[in-house]
Amino acid sequence: MISDRNMEKDSRVMKTSAPSVSQINAEYVTQLSNKYWAPHVKNKLPFDAQIIEDIYQNEILKSKFAIRKIMLLEFSQYLENYLWVNYTPESSTNSYLMSICCIVNEKYRENVPAWEVFKKAPDHFPEFFKRIMEACLSGEQFGLSLKEQTVLLLFLDHCFNSLEVDLIREQVQKLVSLPMWMCLLQTRLQQELKKVPKLQKFWNLIKKNYEKMDPKEKEQARMERTFLASLIKKFLMVLMSIPATDSVSMEKVHYCERFIEFMIDLEALLPTRRWFNTVLDDSHLVVNCQLSHLTQREKEGHLFCQLLDMLKFYTGFEISDQAGTALTQKEMTNLHYDKITSLQRAAFAHFPELNDFALSSVAAVDTRESLIRQFGHLSPNTLHRVSAYLCLLPELPDAEDTTYDKEFLLELLVSRHERRISQIEQLNQMPLYPTEKIIWDENIVPTEYYSGEGCLALPKLNLQFLTLHDYLLRNFNLFRLESTYEIRQDIEDVVMRMKPWQSEYGGVVFGGWARMAQTITTFSIVEVAKPNIGENWPARVRADVTLSLNVRDHIKNEWEGLRKHDVCFLITVRPNLPYGTRFDRRQPFVDQAGVVYVRGCEVQGMLDDKGRVIEEGPDPKPKLRGDTRTFRVWLDPNQYQQDMTNCIQNKEDDPYETFNIIMRRKPKENNFKAVLETIRNLMNTECVVPDWLHDIILGYGDPGSAHYSKMPNQISSLDFNDTFLSIDHLKSCFPNHTVKVTEEDPARQVPPFRIRFPVQKSEKGKKRRATEEEDEEDRTLVVEPHVIPNRGPYPYNQPKRNTIHFTPTQIEAIRAGMQPGLTMVVGPPGTGKTDVAVQIISNLYHNFPEQRTLIVTHSNQALNQLFEKIMALDIDERHLLRLGHGEEELETEKDFSRYGRVNYVLSRRLELLQEVARLQESLDVPGDVSYTCETAGHFYLYQVMSRWEEYMSKVKAKPGRDVQTEDVAAHFPFKKYFANAPQPVFKGQSYQEDMDIAEGCYRHIRKIFTQLEEFRAFELLRSGLDRSKYLLVKEAKIIAMTCTHAALKRHDLVELGFKYDNILMEEAAQILEIETFIPLLLQNPEDGYSRLKRWIMIGDHHQLPPVIKNMAFQKYSNMEQSLFTRFVRLGIPTVDLDAQGRARASLCNLYNWRYKQLGNLPHVQLQPEFQTPNPGFTYDFQLINVEDFNGVGESEPNPYFYQNLAEAEYAVALYMYMRLLGYPAERISILTTYNGQKHLIRDVINQRCANNSFFRQPNKVTTVDRFQGQQNDYIILSLVRTKAVGHLRDVRRLVVAMSRARLGLYIFARVSLFQNCYELTPAFNQLTARPLQLHIRPHEYYTSMEQRSAQPDQVVKDMPEMANLVYNMYMHMIQSTQQNRQQNLLDPPCQVPESQEKMEVDDGHPETESEQQRDAEEDQAQTDLKPDQTEEEEEQREDHAKMPEHPGRDSDSGDSDEEEEP
Repeated sequence: MISDRNMEKDSRVMKTSAPSVSQINAEYVTQLSNKYWAPHVKNKLPFDAQIIEDIYQNEILKSKFAIRKIMLLEFSQYLENYLWVNYTPESSTNSYLMSICCIVNEKYRENVPAWEVFKKAPDHFPEFFKRIMEACLSGEQFGLSLKEQTVLLLFLDHCFNSLEVDLIREQVQKLVSLPMWMCLLQTRLQQELKKVPKLQKFWNLIKKNYEKMDPKEKEQARMERTFLASLIKKFLMVLMSIPATDSVSMEKVHYCERFIEFMIDLEALLPTRRWFNTVLDDSHLVVNCQLSHLTQREKEGHLFCQLLDMLKFYTGFEISDQAGTALTQKEMTNLHYDKITSLQRAAFAHFPELNDFALSSVAAVDTRESLIRQFGHLSPNTLHRVSAYLCLLPELPDAEDTTYDKEFLLELLVSRHERRISQIEQLNQMPLYPTEKIIWDENIVPTEYYSGEGCLALPKLNLQFLTLHDYLLRNFNLFRLESTYEIRQDIEDVVMRMKPWQSEYGGVVFGGWARMAQTITTFSIVEVAKPNIGENWPARVRADVTLSLNVRDHIKNEWEGLRKHDVCFLITVRPNLPYGTRFDRRQPFVDQAGVVYVRGCEVQGMLDDKGRVIEEGPDPKPKLRGDTRTFRVWLDPNQYQQDMTNCIQNKEDDPYETFNIIMRRKPKENNFKAVLETIRNLMNTECVVPDWLHDIILGYGDPGSAHYSKMPNQISSLDFNDTFLSIDHLKSCFPNHTVKVTEEDPARQVPPFRIRFPVQKSEKGKKRRATEEEDEEDRTLVVEPHVIPNRGPYPYNQPKRNTIHFTPTQIEAIRAGMQPGLTMVVGPPGTGKTDVAVQIISNLYHNFPEQRTLIVTHSNQALNQLFEKIMALDIDERHLLRLGHGEEELETEKDFSRYGRVNYVLSRRLELLQEVARLQESLDVPGDVSYTCETAGHFYLYQVMSRWEEYMSKVKAKPGRDVQTEDVAAHFPFKKYFANAPQPVFKGQSYQEDMDIAEGCYRHIRKIFTQLEEFRAFELLRSGLDRSKYLLVKEAKIIAMTCTHAALKRHDLVELGFKYDNILMEEAAQILEIETFIPLLLQNPEDGYSRLKRWIMIGDHHQLPPVIKNMAFQKYSNMEQSLFTRFVRLGIPTVDLDAQGRARASLCNLYNWRYKQLGNLPHVQLQPEFQTPNPGFTYDFQLINVEDFNGVGESEPNPYFYQNLAEAEYAVALYMYMRLLGYPAERISILTTYNGQKHLIRDVINQRCANNSFFRQPNKVTTVDRFQGQQNDYIILSLVRTKAVGHLRDVRRLVVAMSRARLGLYIFARVSLFQNCYELTPAFNQLTARPLQLHIRPHEYYTSMEQRSAQPDQVVKDMPEMANLVYNMYMHMIQSTQQNRQQNLLDPPCQVPESQEKMEVDDGHPETESEQQRDAEEDQAQTDLKPDQTEEEEEQREDHAKMPEHPGRDSDSGDSDEEEEP
């Protein structure tokens, strides 16, 4: 019998195969599109405005703005090809405006570029924007519903968040500039103008210009200046119309939510906030919202209240609005005191009833309670007068009563003058681990089903930030919530697997097990330390957790391998479900599992037999007996304090006596606590960013101000070391410059070269006369070849040299990286990003030996690639250090970790001391001078140097004394020592050459003693920890780590006094904003300044961004935007590498349209592998259309877990075909765009290929996202979707997918779906230009080198045909190898005919393998495929013929092996 789950899945498959009603309805739009605007239609009908009216009324309005309808319209290129192309102010109707706004909003929801079409045709945009403003203000007169006005409001918000687009900035700036202050109360205006003296002058000018305007211009200017103030008034009318108790229209609630979101976005950007904040304050919007009925309605007003809290935070933000500078805690306190004291003075002078208040101290009256007590008894009229005196309200005429409520007047005064809670104090008291209350609160952490429709109370990461505090706080909140979402997923997964049930006696019994969790045997608090001074929470809380690890050895090792600072979660479950109940993943998790408490903890270490913590270090860990293990953990002191207070005050349980599960997490995903702690520490310290970076990080000022050409400390002369291969190479790299070489002799014009650049000094004030001579001088480079001093007579003394022929753009990137300032290098796929990075590091190392460089990357893999290339250059390995746990994967014998380097230094010390002993022996000096570094130092000083000085006095040429060439060798004191060098050491050709050799020999000796002097500290420091710290702080010059490690260890590094001058970041576009920022601050400032001189970021923002798992944070908060991408959006200058050397030129064309000018390196056109066609294929890339198989296209067994059986089978069949032609398995990777498909392909591979030595596994079967940064010769790609394009619409994913292959790319997809997608057209136009059925040439072989014959191609119609073809080829191969074997057995000496030899498959082994190996493989292949029982043979054949009818079982969906017949 098939399980319910299977039945359910099958019915779902049935459902998806039949067209749904919504799809049939959608056909109306599709039909219209095909008549009027579809890009592929040749004869389109002329423009008809009625069509826009019909679509808006019938498709959008009737469906209540259904996302599905708008998606279809947007996807059909309605905006690009119909709406905007035909827009004129005359044709503008409500439906026209609303249609455009809907589509732009949809583009934002889908995260695709929204403004491109307006940039191409910008003429009518100002008029269009004016119409939008009119519609926003007087929507009712236009006949627009509140829902439609909410759409307009969202469009407006998108405009204000796109200030980097010139077209939009021009329109938006008019609404938020100084003239908008004409809306202020007259008294308030005068008060504000007095604060900043300059403003009065500007204001008079604005008034004068306004008077000069003609009536039409005046009307336009007035509308722009009062627009936001009028919009606020309109919003307040909507807000006040919401009743306290009766039913409320949700349209009104959504309008109010969107409006507050709009206000937050205006307040959170300095350019919009600067003048608007005063207008907002003058409108008393926050006070009105606070008192509105909506805030009292718990259900409907919940989100509104959260948004209002955010708005309150930003209206009172610690920043000077006009100057844009951050205000310190002290300045904020002073401002608060000024407000209160001015109120007290006013009270004393004009309001005798407030005498008590006027004479009290500030601290006695500045709390909310005391202010209400002081002002609560006053009449509304008096309150109005006080407010008017403070310029908050208009003057109240003597005879009249106020029209304002007393409640409003009181709240207005109290909210302005109450003491503010310091943001930093709140932050410091916050527990960093999420608890059960936050983890399952949908309002704080949205589910994975966020559609992008509603707004959320989340901070956004856009282009600019108010201050560094604001920057860190937004990142802190988002990082915390994103990690909470991941923790929720882990806890749900683990607890479901453990199956907690209620036992018969009321306790808990676990019916399952989980690898990442164990039941707790005992838990006890062992230490609660006293609070630190000035704090009210314990300094630390420690506990012991005992588990019984009665599990498999490898899982036991994982638990025992928990490192210090790893985070675990302690969970209490009290299930209500009786034993054996099935868990339903669709029902709420908390109620089913009975989760009561979740608390985080941090591992200190495992305890040994004596109850002591086992310390980490190079020493082996003690072996423990039995299965019981106890871990000492640190708990969060803030959380502990809150729990204990709660426990005592509310008589609740003590959570710490109830835990019954401990859960660990994968180390790579478990660094959130350390990162949050780091951000919190940064907010508590005086966070010093270099002056030249401060404004750029916040997104203000001149974007190019940190470029080397504008830096005051630009360096004119730089040694490029081995960057250039020859003088011609150098000249070709500076095409627009004149190159002057100081050395006339061409034979001596050899690298290394030192280059002197003209330095542009910006001369302020003077008008510079740019004469032709000066201009010529600016373009002249002075090149000086210099000789690297001889390093000694041994072959290993020769420096390693760079062999890469860098392009001019790469040279510009290297030059920029060597100069001080910010360097951003955009490196498209295959353009040698790593080579550039390594050369920059090498050049900095040689030019500035006293400086230290920090290398930061996103992944360990990238760091390892960098390290492997650094080691190939002339860098002394004692100066290299690798921090973190990724060094295990380094493909070298050498260990660059801290302890590995300590061991290297110690072993090197011994080697050098042996050399000293040899030198001592060669000089016949008695005693044991090679005992320590110290004795060796004395030996050098008294024995070696004296001999050298004596020698130099004999052989140094002096005036009036000739020295013979032979004397150089004859007097040399260290001949015996260098006896083991290649002989003869001295050539005897010329005096100069021999002197050079002698000095080289002495340099070799001197280096031994210099190194020993450096290693001397290691003799004095005895522990491995001290030695490793010394190495990090003093010895290492190039320190590498991942961005995660930097965030985790910042505190430790700062404590140690870690220092560095340069930072180089690889994969910068894949690193989260905050994880890019933290490495800038891994050192304490010196005298209040950062010593950072260079920041080099290398990345590619056209490839995939950092991974954010929760859609709400990714889309709504824009958390996936890396700092690199933000800098590019801000217009910071970049060096764009422009020549790729990875892929065939034809493959490069599929993605090079996304880059500025991406060409090919010469070898791509010249090398034979790029010139010869792919054997067995007609084309080097092809898009193959895959229709439904058995009526099914894509299926979705779990949410977002998309699969497509036809494509999976076709992809695997193509892989088997390639293997049968002899393609090596390791040169083929199969990629897909969804995890579900990846699992399905792996299952099909396991069924068809894995156990068969003819096929074996391909190099990788993985997703496009996971394969970023890797490459292979041949890529088979499955795009899966057949109903909607899905996340491939993100062009960055397309670029990654298209750029992974070097020689061949074969894509399986539903062509009709993808070819209509506007964003993907440049690639899909090239793909669809070739036939959409697979063209193959099965008679060709991978190893054959012959010219392509004129034999016709074979066209494969569909997947079953391909499967049959592969099966027949395979059977033919088996038979031919059998015949071959029989022939070999009968007649061994006879040669195998050539035609049969070709039929043998090359299994990726060398062609010289022995016959025995081949026979063994053939035997294996036969036993793999042919069963021993002959009666089963026929079934086996049938089975293969029907190969595609085995849908691969999806390993993640938990289905059984049996599948129902379709």
